[in-house]
Amino acid sequence: MDGNGRWAKKRFLPRFFGHKQGVEAVVKIVQACIDREVEFLTVFAFSSENWKRPSDEVSGLMGLVLAAVSRYLARMGAMGVRIRVIGDREAVSVKLRQAWDEAEASTQHNTKLTLSVAFNYGGRWDIVQACQSAIKAGVQPAELTEACLSEYMALSHAPDPDLFIRTGGEMRISNFLLWQVAYTEFVFSDCLWPEFGEVQLDAAIGLFRQRDRRFGGTAPALAGV
Repeated sequence: MDGNGRWAKKRFLPRFFGHKQGVEAVVKIVQACIDREVEFLTVFAFSSENWKRPSDEVSGLMGLVLAAVSRYLARMGAMGVRIRVIGDREAVSVKLRQAWDEAEASTQHNTKLTLSVAFNYGGRWDIVQACQSAIKAGVQPAELTEACLSEYMALSHAPDPDLFIRTGGEMRISNFLLWQVAYTEFVFSDCLWPEFGEVQLDAAIGLFRQRDRRFGGTAPALAGV
């Protein structure tokens, strides 16, 4: 969800206002995905590299997350959204961890859409922690297959994503879901995240539907040829 800061800068506003507007965009996209019968949505809210940002911006983001949980949790629950938070929770405050625990517990039985929020997340961290968890669980080297390791990944509760959308005009993964996107289709949008809505979502889905997904195989032969 790239472009919050640039959205604010274009309007001569502090970056925090861009992040606040970005939360509003998330809520709208969650509803749009439900309307389109999308069952799993994962959003990259805060990467493990984002700690390098100015301390006041990081502090503002932490407060914004707490405010968002308080403001939108009941609404998300009523929409049938199941919330999961993925990432390293050790670096965030106890108050924030408690808010996440509450969000997950209160929505655990919802089935309309699973919203995974990646916070203090990094793809390399995910692979390392999965390996460490497998070792702690007693998995032997000969038993460590791709399927086995997938069970220990932070997104083990969801299938690998079909579509990866990055907004803001950047064309890189930025350490997001490195394990899970092996055969994911990518769409890069110039739209800044706070301006990303149903029109842009439908455009991305339209591009996805035009892709020929062979997962390493060959295209099917034409009948009669």
